[in-house]
Amino acid sequence: MAAAPRGPKELPRRHRSASQICPPPRRPMTLAEVQPGSENERLGVARDSMVQNPLIAKAELGKPRRSCYTLPGYDFAYGLYLHGDDGGVPEAIGHWHSMKPKPPSPREMQRDYKAMNRGALKAGYVTAREFNLYRQWKDIRCNEDDESRFKRAPPKVPPDMTYGMLARPSTPFFDLLQHRYKEVWMEQQRAIVVAQQVDKKKLQKRKVYETRTSLLRKQPPPVKLDSLWHMPHFQKVGPHLSTFPDRDAHKKAFSVYHSEIPVRCGPLAQGIYTAA
Repeated sequence: MAAAPRGPKELPRRHRSASQICPPPRRPMTLAEVQPGSENERLGVARDSMVQNPLIAKAELGKPRRSCYTLPGYDFAYGLYLHGDDGGVPEAIGHWHSMKPKPPSPREMQRDYKAMNRGALKAGYVTAREFNLYRQWKDIRCNEDDESRFKRAPPKVPPDMTYGMLARPSTPFFDLLQHRYKEVWMEQQRAIVVAQQVDKKKLQKRKVYETRTSLLRKQPPPVKLDSLWHMPHFQKVGPHLSTFPDRDAHKKAFSVYHSEIPVRCGPLAQGIYTAA
């Protein structure tokens, strides 16, 4: 069986550099490079400025536009070149370059207006003009110690004091993994429930207070008996009918009636009993 024909051998893919992808701008055109029939061909007197002026030079067909500015050679380095005259790394390692302290410049102190106003008052000056004249005559300045931050001496700080913020305590991972916070919360809730039950039992054991309703049930208030109204000419007339067998039965019946007046309905308290 014949083998399949092999195709053209594939060449390895070449990686292009940045200078090949984005080549540098083309250098300005010269008259020697201008060919007859090109865009920048000049008739008559031709000068180099004709092909180096961006307003006159024409773009070439199929080619990138040239730079019309005169550029230095390929061996030119753009930027600032620093000459290493400080000795380099050996000089830095072998010698310690220390800065000499500069003497502090004299500073003009502020005017002490409190002292000047006090002195003006003692001298007997009260107006604003007199105060200004006194300040011009006696220019009192603040002392350097008064404006110092620590007032001649640094603040008294304990020797074992640590400056800065305290570090945050470490997270208790074991308590988180064991659900310790949940157990503590459950114990607190159980203690609260037990305390509430104890308080409830104490309230139940206390003496029950009597209310007005309970007192009225036990001891009904006395009812004031008002005599019925009678016409004046019938007041001295006695009853013509008596349904009671004797006087004692009459008193007993009326005593029972008077005792049931608070619990019966009706204007004459002869109706049904009221609900308790």
